[in-house]
Amino acid sequence: MASSLPYLASNKNIDTLFAAILSAKIPDKFTQDFLQSTIGLKGSNDRQVIPLLRTLKFIDQSGSPTSSYRLLKSKETAKQAIADGVRQAYAPLFAANEHTHTLTNDKLKGLVAQVAGTDEDMTARIVSTLSALIKQGDFSTPNEAGVVIKSDSETPRKMVNKSQGLEQSPCALNFTTTFKYICLITHQKKFI
Repeated sequence: MASSLPYLASNKNIDTLFAAILSAKIPDKFTQDFLQSTIGLKGSNDRQVIPLLRTLKFIDQSGSPTSSYRLLKSKETAKQAIADGVRQAYAPLFAANEHTHTLTNDKLKGLVAQVAGTDEDMTARIVSTLSALIKQGDFSTPNEAGVVIKSDSETPRKMVNKSQGLEQSPCALNFTTTFKYICLITHQKKFI
């Protein structure tokens, strides 16, 4: 099933956005007026920033800043907060490849097309937005929320959803194949 991934029509102001958030006061609501008057983004394409901030979990559905937004106010925590937001907003990509943030542009396009099932134009827009966000984030440490891919040398790779406290092994993701294999073995043992 194809996934819906966020994108902007124009990504030229992403660095301006996060720099302005760092220096501006925290609003009661992140509105179009706040975006234009305080952040300084007045273009028609800049209006898409508000839904993007929602998807990144920096503002809630009503436009109120979240605790993650508050992390954008400190140089020490802003880059990590952006990385965490990107991991959540683009979770299907990070589930498919935990090193999405290190992929070359061509490999990233291939991954987006595979996961999202988009055409070339839409894939390019998603990749452009994601690349601009990746440049703003610090992906050197694991994220604090959402899906994390863990790898142990003694156990198979596991997908962990911290918010629900659930673990899934890759076998569970391929249940049909695993189930057929178990049934085949069980079936053979019955007739032996």
